[in-house]
Amino acid sequence: MTDDPDESAATDTDDTATDENEAEESAGPTPVGVKLGSTRTVLQYVRGGEVETVRTLTCLATYEDPLTGDEQVLFGEQAAQEYPDTVKYMLRSGLPQDDESADLAAKFFEEVVSAEGLDEDSAVVYAIPTIDNEPGLRNLNRVIEQSSVGDALVRSFPESLCGSIPALGDDLEAIDEVFAAVNMGSTNLEASAYRHGEQLSPFVSGAVTGNEVDRKIANAVEEETQGRVNIDLTTAREYKETHADFDAFEPFTDVIQQPGGGAHEFTIERSVMEPLDDYVDDAVDEVANNFLSQLANDHMKPYQLALSKPIVLTGGMACIPGIVDVFEERLSMELDREVTCIAADRPDLAPAEGARRIAERLIE
Repeated sequence: MTDDPDESAATDTDDTATDENEAEESAGPTPVGVKLGSTRTVLQYVRGGEVETVRTLTCLATYEDPLTGDEQVLFGEQAAQEYPDTVKYMLRSGLPQDDESADLAAKFFEEVVSAEGLDEDSAVVYAIPTIDNEPGLRNLNRVIEQSSVGDALVRSFPESLCGSIPALGDDLEAIDEVFAAVNMGSTNLEASAYRHGEQLSPFVSGAVTGNEVDRKIANAVEEETQGRVNIDLTTAREYKETHADFDAFEPFTDVIQQPGGGAHEFTIERSVMEPLDDYVDDAVDEVANNFLSQLANDHMKPYQLALSKPIVLTGGMACIPGIVDVFEERLSMELDREVTCIAADRPDLAPAEGARRIAERLIE
């Protein structure tokens, strides 16, 4: 008697699905690295032996379903594009400052992990900023720890340590080193030394930030165009991320629609790089004269060891082409000694990647 081909195919499919489920179960918890950023959030996890990376705007928007009346949630780029007037960026200051922003962050994070199909049996390591804000850090902990993922474990590590891991090796070599790291973020400039994973002399400055660069670019565009063009901070950030280049910046043109009708084309020559040039000078001053001087006072031997090793630059501002070399040159001049600076290939993804590598180690 010949087997029913449809029945055989169904059996084969069931067997394949069973094998895949058993393979996933035998593989253990899913390692997940998380960086909840003020502008962008990055998740990195391993599925089926492949590393998956998610990078999205840290924002959400809600609307009412016209058929059911139920609340619907959008997040990331889709939310920002479709609901620009009502979209909510709940981590603009770097951390959820109150219950409302914590609830929004929790809803946002839940939407992201749900969209990726991450299961409860996962090991979550998340990067936290170096900042003296206990209520904000507690809120961030609540967002992650009360989410639907992380049943296997939930741990946090400093963002600059996580971001340094991909820059210093293919594994977790950074944990065994003595080095210094500078996190060039949107909301703060952070710096720390690390001694075998122990954080030494953490430093934070809110005076030198990527957000401030965006404001200066917007003001500079208005000045360069003699008041004819006013751009918002989102556009200023796009100019920075798209056109800034310390190695080979080229003037660029853009077009705006005028209120009375018609379009106005304009060219930007100075308004992007001049604020960035000032940013590097200010960052070098903070690192050399505040962070490193304090590190030398507190921990002289680790200070000497850290300056003999590459200083790791992390954070979104470290993504600008050529900024690592410029920072190295100016810091060497300020200290009157040669120093070396390095960064991961993708500094914006590095904290989540480092956190994911730590998660893999913790579940081995």
